Amino acid sequence: SNDDIEDVSLFDADDDVSRKSKKSKIRHPVASFFHLFFRVSAIVVYLLCELLTSSFIACMVTIILLLSCDFWAVKNVTGRLMVGLRWWNQVDDDGRSHWVFEARKVSAQGSKTSSEAESRIFWLGLITCPMIWVIFAFSALFSFKVKWLAVVVMGVVLQGANLYGYIRCKVGSRKNLTSMATNYLGKQFLRQTVAKEDQTAS
Repeated sequence: SNDDIEDVSLFDADDDVSRKSKKSKIRHPVASFFHLFFRVSAIVVYLLCELLTSSFIACMVTIILLLSCDFWAVKNVTGRLMVGLRWWNQVDDDGRSHWVFEARKVSAQGSKTSSEAESRIFWLGLITCPMIWVIFAFSALFSFKVKWLAVVVMGVVLQGANLYGYIRCKVGSRKNLTSMATNYLGKQFLRQTVAKEDQTAS
């Protein structure tokens, strides 16, 4: 049931009471380090590789290895430890494939195991880096660097897949994701309408 699932908020945007109750201590420093290490290293290598070496193959292999290590580490280790979320694919007895998106259940004491600092690190790294790869993709496309386009697309796909998977874990099923977006847009429209009416009345 939804009551048994821990609420792991994006950037911990909860009310003040719950924010004060959360620990800001980083409980998994190694996981937090590697959550950012592989993805930041891939970006740094992409930016500096032409200065360091003239071998495109060496740069491409290094970047793809870093992206692959990042995908595996974030999907299988850091997501579970830092925010209590995980997603995977399983095949049932009939041979049908199912995607499973799961959030950690609250412990018996009712205490949350995710700290505010770790949650911030997790979501900041998870959201920012795919956006950077999208910028790289447009840059490579408009500067006609076709050979780099495959590498950049690999970065967008691998890091975007983890971002999508963990957002699905956070908000639930596709129906919940759609209804959340609809509710958000509805609230924004209502605020603008009320603001315009206030301006007209004044």
